[in-house]
Formats: sequence, C-alpha cells, structure tokens
Amino acid sequence: MTKLDIYCEEYDFSALAQAFGGEVAADCPLALEIIFTDKQEIRRLNNEFRKNDKATDVLSFPTLDGICGKELKAKDFPFDVDGDGVLFLGSIAICTEVAKEQAEEYGHPYERELNYLAAHGVCHLLGYDHMTEEDKPVMRAMEEKVLAKMHLTRD
Repeated sequence: MTKLDIYCEEYDFSALAQAFGGEVAADCPLALEIIFTDKQEIRRLNNEFRKNDKATDVLSFPTLDGICGKELKAKDFPFDVDGDGVLFLGSIAICTEVAKEQAEEYGHPYERELNYLAAHGVCHLLGYDHMTEEDKPVMRAMEEKVLAKMHLTRD
C-alpha cells in the first residue's frame, strides 16, 4: 500500500489518504496539500488559472503530467521528490462556502461533500479527468470507490 499524506491545517483527511493509498502504485511516499478558501479567493484563482470568472467548488493544481493509471517511480520525477524521498503531487483549493451550499442542495452531510471534493481534487492530481465522455466514468468510478471505502456513499 502506497503511503499518501494529505496536508491540511483545517481538516483531517487521513481517512481519505488511506483510502487512496490502496489505489495508487508508487515506489515512494506521496504527498499533497489541501487549502480551504472563500468564494472571493476561489473565484480569483478560477479566473487566473482557468479564465472562468466565477466561484467554483474545487480547483486542482497538479505537479505531474501523464500519470493516470501508471506506477509512480521516484526516479521518473527527480525534481518533484523532496529530501525525504516524498513525491509531491500538487495542491487542491476547496471553497468551503460552496461545499456547504452543495451539501445542503444535494441533501447530504457537509463531511461527505468535503471529502467528495477532496477526492475529486486528488483524482485530478493523479491525472484523472472528466472533460470527455470517455474519461468521465473512469474518474467517477475512482471517486466513488474511494468514498465507499470511507463509508461516505451517496445514500
């Protein structure tokens, strides 16, 4: 099982990290960070990086390209491995205001929505995408698989 650390000052995502650890093949420990933000900041980031001037729920900033479904080997990413041998996957920004609104709209707990958005972001950091009809079910299956391990299903 691959060791994955999720660094977040505001929330404990250790269960999500453990759930993803069994889904990623790597010869080194992995790490990523999650920050929480408000609507104003997520809108600014969305506009700056995606040219979409509106608040969104989650944005991902991967450091690695072309890694979806591949075994991650430290030797392949020498500039992304730190002095302790940890491979950094990237950063995720989650708007807690939008997450709370969506949890209410979808009728499930905030914890489920927060973990779904984090799982969605982690999938992007691992190279998954949902922009084509071909890619979407693959990414959704990974999100649901990880959340099911955490007992955070849609039911």
